[in-house]
Amino acid sequence: MNIVALAGGVGGAKLAHGLTLCHSERSEESLGQSGEIPRHSAARNDTLAVIVNTGDDFDWNGLRVCPDLDTVTYTLGGLANPDTGWGVAGDTFECLGALQKLGQEPWFRIGDRDLATHVRRTVLLAEGRSLTEATSIITRALNIRPAILPMTDDRFRTLVNTDAGVLEFQDYFVRRQWQPVITRIIFDGAESARTTPQVIDALAQADAIIFCPSNPFVSIEPILTLLPSPCLGEGAGVRVAVSPIVGGQALKGPAAKMFRELGIEPSAFAVAQRYQHIITHFVLDQLDRDQESAIQSLGLRTLVTDTWMKTIDDRARLAGEIIEFIQSE
Repeated sequence: MNIVALAGGVGGAKLAHGLTLCHSERSEESLGQSGEIPRHSAARNDTLAVIVNTGDDFDWNGLRVCPDLDTVTYTLGGLANPDTGWGVAGDTFECLGALQKLGQEPWFRIGDRDLATHVRRTVLLAEGRSLTEATSIITRALNIRPAILPMTDDRFRTLVNTDAGVLEFQDYFVRRQWQPVITRIIFDGAESARTTPQVIDALAQADAIIFCPSNPFVSIEPILTLLPSPCLGEGAGVRVAVSPIVGGQALKGPAAKMFRELGIEPSAFAVAQRYQHIITHFVLDQLDRDQESAIQSLGLRTLVTDTWMKTIDDRARLAGEIIEFIQSE
């Protein structure tokens, strides 16, 4: 079975990791040292591809930083910091400390090993590689088997209109700890950016598309904004979303706060409503079992289970249950 996962940061990375643990890949196309990616490299028989949000990407001291891509890469590569879910386990911060002594505010914490990824990516981009090609070169070097695909190679920036003005996403999310009140989300570049042939091919070959438990507004919506309508139409196979809202709260990050500030009560049902026209199946936590019938009334098939992924075993269990849910249909 060909599976495509749509993912943002930590929550998406965890489920993508679970899918790698229980989804067998029976074939693997080798890519040349040039990093050139065949059009169908992400759409092999019995494969997993992860399409990742790039709306959070930004430049830091001249280096291209891709927070969601890096979180997915480090998680699937077994390198992620288990305490934070992002960054590299056991990393040091000597460079950041030296920059602070030179007068730079250390608001964005990039570790020394993490820094190497951004240097390598920036060099590859400067050589004329696309972000997709650069990501492939980096993930291959880390022996990551699933295809990790940026949603676009073009400029695309998520901005948030807040009571503190229009903010770049990392300014809002990291520097200001998502405290400003959001009034609107802006996708700068959405009119001109295009998704990649690798993403289109992966979706065209997918038997199932899984919306990971990532923030619907700033992790999944940027991806959906760029996808041509047929990619998620009736012929797109099973499309299942996993709720990032449990018991009215976000599993991680500002999703519940965003729902409230945009005038929507945060709930699994609210997530299902947001996706109802493009998904066929929905997974909700057992704490929200009382919302199952309302979600089913939207025309969606449902799975109620424990969606918290506190351990690696939890990731594999949840991914396995989702695959069984899909296959049972």
